[in-house]
Amino acid sequence: MEKKRLVVLGGGESGVGAAILGKVKGMDVFLSDMGTISPRYSSILDEEGIEWEQGTHSMDRLLAADEVVKSPGIPPTAPAVQAIMERGIPVISEIEFAGRYTDARMVCITGSNGKTTTTLLTYHILRDAGLNVGLAGNVGRSLALQVARDEHDVYVIELSSFQLENMYDFRANIAVILNITPDHMDRYDYTMQKYVDAKFRILQNQKSSDAFIYWADDPVIRKQLERIKVEAEQYPFAEKRTDRTASYLTDGGKELVFDTEGTYYSMPRAELSLSGLHNLYNSMAAGLSACLLDIRKEDIRKALGNFEGVEHRLEFVADIDGVRYINDSKATNVNSCWYALESMPAGQGKSIVLILGGKDKGNDYSEIEPLVREKVKTIVCMGKDNTKLLDFFGGKVDEIIDTHSLAEAVEACRNAASAGDTVLLSPCCASFDLFKSYEQRGDLFKEAVKALQK
Repeated sequence: MEKKRLVVLGGGESGVGAAILGKVKGMDVFLSDMGTISPRYSSILDEEGIEWEQGTHSMDRLLAADEVVKSPGIPPTAPAVQAIMERGIPVISEIEFAGRYTDARMVCITGSNGKTTTTLLTYHILRDAGLNVGLAGNVGRSLALQVARDEHDVYVIELSSFQLENMYDFRANIAVILNITPDHMDRYDYTMQKYVDAKFRILQNQKSSDAFIYWADDPVIRKQLERIKVEAEQYPFAEKRTDRTASYLTDGGKELVFDTEGTYYSMPRAELSLSGLHNLYNSMAAGLSACLLDIRKEDIRKALGNFEGVEHRLEFVADIDGVRYINDSKATNVNSCWYALESMPAGQGKSIVLILGGKDKGNDYSEIEPLVREKVKTIVCMGKDNTKLLDFFGGKVDEIIDTHSLAEAVEACRNAASAGDTVLLSPCCASFDLFKSYEQRGDLFKEAVKALQK
């Protein structure tokens, strides 16, 4: 019998994991990447004996595939993807592919903001409680690689809208939608409903025995729930209790409650390791997921109290000459920046020097305008082209500065900030104009800040 021909597009974590799983399952695997594959991944492919190419697509090989696994960063409009789809060859995601070969329970988390924190927090709770749990999706190792080499009983998976686009039969046992605000509008024809529909694909194939956890106060989620039928049991969370709310605050906002069938317990909000309103919601979602997996309340409470947070998300860098420097490079959309500004102490007047800029994804900055007017004294724009930022915020802050490199931006912040101020890197934009990733942007920012101490 002829081997199934599997083509993998993209030679990063996702693609290489899918290629290895395909080989383990006896398929004829070919990996193709239009860019450059890092030595870390090319050496793995060589060790595995998997044929690969970079810098080009051999279309005869791609169009001879029985099935294609596409890395999430490759848009459906890419010429190679269009040609494959026109030939009628199925195109799926790595998560869809891996899900075929495991019976593990899947805790899947999406949202415009807070995905990584909630995913890592959920994983932290389950791992500390002794479960055989894997971490996958946008964080951790490829799900496909873990299914191939290191199977787990439960997976906690961070899913972007890009990953959800090519998932069809995959089923989330616990699906979490944290929030939905405009993001990646350039990917979705600047049509919000297309983005919302992509997020809600996380619910497809769920059964009545499954669970859907969501933020009850999100207007976009509420509107979508009026349009669709949800098969899974629903567990909404919010600040205030309603008849259906499964996690909420009591005692004037001081006590956090989890209230699901078979589980009721509370803990002081002050015991949460993560501060800020956004992290309260992240903690609610993670705690509910743990409740539904029958984790003991003592274990949940302990883990919610000792979690150490996420790099590049409101990460304290240094205090230099009385100025606090905060790395929030993971804020790649406007709503993430809103949460960062909201978490900054109120009542201190305009004490923030805010770094914005990067690859604009169709952003509407009006969401953060009230907080900017209230809390920000200076905006430092950091990008190749800052015209949109300069036009929107000009006249709305005391000072706005145009810079085109990280070194220039940090120097401008140093000159603008005084003792008692906070310099906040929370760019609202993707990093790809000046940096390879938001991680590189955050790392270089931290290096530049620490160099100020010397």
